[in-house]
Amino acid sequence: MRCVIARFPFELTKAGVIESMKGVKPEPAIGDVVVIGRRQYPVKQVGEVVTRQDRRDFSVGEVVRAMTKLGFTCLTVTAEEQASPSETTF
Repeated sequence: MRCVIARFPFELTKAGVIESMKGVKPEPAIGDVVVIGRRQYPVKQVGEVVTRQDRRDFSVGEVVRAMTKLGFTCLTVTAEEQASPSETTF
């Protein structure tokens, strides 16, 4: 699928994005994330790996739009959701 990110056209496929992110450790994520496999990656990290551009060159919205069109789930994670279960109080 053709996507424009930071004014540059890219031919992206779901399989290509999965392959690009294989072996990449997810950075801690609070805010917008892309679910790839069982991992949640910050949107900017995915955009940087897939496009090989600096994170300052594109917006979160551009990457979220592209990843959603490819069929990935995009979420917004809060600091409370990021906390491990042992830190949760009842």
